[in-house]
Amino acid sequence: MNHSPADRCAFVKNTSDCSMEDGFINYLDLAFCLLPPSLTPLTITLCMIWLVVLFLILGITASKFFCPNLSAISSTLHLTHNVAGVTFLALGNGAPDIFSAIAAISHPHTAGLAVGALFGAGIFVITVVAGSVALVKPFVVASRPFLRDVAFYMVAVFWTFVILFRGTMTLGETLGYLSFYVVYVLIVIISAFLYSRQKRARSMSIQNSTHVPDYNSSLESSDEDVPCLTSWTEQEYESEYRPLLPTAESTSQILLSSLNPVDNMKWRRKSWRWKVLKVVKTPLEVLLLLCIPVVDPDKEDKNWRRPLNCFHLITAPLVCLLVFQSGAYGNYMIQGQFPLWLLFLLLGLFLAAIVFCTTTNNCPPKYHLLFALLGFVVSALLISAAASEVVSLLHMLGVVLRLSNTVLGLTLLAWGNSIGDLFSDITIARQGYPRMAISACFGGIIFNMLFGVGLGSLVQMTKTSSDVQIEPEGLLTWILAGSLGLSLALSFVVIPLCQFRLTWVYGIFLIIFYVIFLIIALLTEFGKIHV
Repeated sequence: MNHSPADRCAFVKNTSDCSMEDGFINYLDLAFCLLPPSLTPLTITLCMIWLVVLFLILGITASKFFCPNLSAISSTLHLTHNVAGVTFLALGNGAPDIFSAIAAISHPHTAGLAVGALFGAGIFVITVVAGSVALVKPFVVASRPFLRDVAFYMVAVFWTFVILFRGTMTLGETLGYLSFYVVYVLIVIISAFLYSRQKRARSMSIQNSTHVPDYNSSLESSDEDVPCLTSWTEQEYESEYRPLLPTAESTSQILLSSLNPVDNMKWRRKSWRWKVLKVVKTPLEVLLLLCIPVVDPDKEDKNWRRPLNCFHLITAPLVCLLVFQSGAYGNYMIQGQFPLWLLFLLLGLFLAAIVFCTTTNNCPPKYHLLFALLGFVVSALLISAAASEVVSLLHMLGVVLRLSNTVLGLTLLAWGNSIGDLFSDITIARQGYPRMAISACFGGIIFNMLFGVGLGSLVQMTKTSSDVQIEPEGLLTWILAGSLGLSLALSFVVIPLCQFRLTWVYGIFLIIFYVIFLIIALLTEFGKIHV
């Protein structure tokens, strides 16, 4: 950049594409106006550290608060495992990806970031994550769920490819995206129902005959074959540290123990790497524990913590007000005289006093599920706010480093949102459940693409009252879409030819495929490959 700092700052302030409506921090103004050019390396370093913190906030909020509250809601509604898996669980696992895509695609100048992130996360999951699962635990894929998920994802990718080619997305296509996922959910429910009925009929027909193990049943398994991940050794370990006699804790002891995110049993068993990461994450977890209630249906007391839950009635509404639309209503004055945040504070204090005086420490109230709804809303708003910050920050890094939004999406944003899937799926595979891991690979990315593009486009349409303009950023977008389609086609053809056996050889092939794709994408970004 040969322009003076004053010229660059004026350009950033006067150019509409440089203005970000969402986000608490104007990162372009920070990089080009507040800090001198000599501090650009320091600015990039600090922004990368802040990006890691934002990804930690996304991961912790989704896994520790968003998912448990969704699980409590689905349990209360008595949903089956299949329905909960393709709706609430998919939303919980894909929350960072979905909110990041919505935040990116809702602005025309960052739409390429959403395309790169969704396609980049898709190819990362079905190559690196699936390949790592095959390396850890070679296994036989459940045929019907696998073919169903790959077929639906291929249709979604092709549909997105057509929209990119046309450059526009109408309201009918947006609603079609969302309806397509509804069709997918209905097929999952119907297939699970037919499979369970067939399984019951088969078991009734062989009740009076000699039982012969069916070794081929692995090829026709359903989504309902979900094992329990809790081992006997873990139960015995927990019973060893369970107190012999029940002890009544005081209100202050309950509050302090509720704010401790470190489990002593896990701390003793885990490796030093886990402990270092836990130390880094603990301050963020404590702050989130102060703001977001969690209802756990698997515990006897449903995770009822009377002093902390009463405190949540004060902090949770304030957090919702401060993070909604990047704090747009934080300084809002009612009739120009009374601050809105003070009204929320007074109402929270009033509700907290009522709940504290009418409940006990040991027994959760009948309306305890309302805390799950409150936790769901607060965690969703926090994830959305953090995702908006990630998109704004990556947009700034792209301008400073002269990188396109697409390459930032398929690398930093895709890796940040998918690295949790990689470790969790590998852990599940090591525990002996690779089918569950591979099902999570394909089921989640379908939801992320359809809802990420669909809801993001719907948000932009409500703002502009016109069709969404999605302009592909040159050759790199087509390489990304083509590589994703090729990897899906290979899996759709090769795995059935291998009798649905996912071996370590194919796992290595998938990882090599991703490395080659990444090299080609980076060479294209830096102009070494061009048309």
